[in-house]
Amino acid sequence: MFSFLFLHYKKMRKKIQKNKVDWYVVTRIRDLRMAKGYSQDDLAIHLEVTRGFIGQVESPNYRAKYKTLHLNDLARLLECSPKDFWPQDPI
Repeated sequence: MFSFLFLHYKKMRKKIQKNKVDWYVVTRIRDLRMAKGYSQDDLAIHLEVTRGFIGQVESPNYRAKYKTLHLNDLARLLECSPKDFWPQDPI
């Protein structure tokens, strides 16, 4: 029974992916974070979340993503506008 559940979980986990817009936002924030020299720990402290959460957000294998309040706080930290995280044209 355990092996069946493990295989089922493994298949389900492969299906969990962020959509193109979410992945664009995450990638844009990660690039800005790195350009400013901030680590995932720095973002976690600023947002009052765990470093694991930031890692899951930045991974395509998890559904975790930033909330709108996070985007506002990140824009303040990264000294930009929240609209800078979004694609200019529809994807």
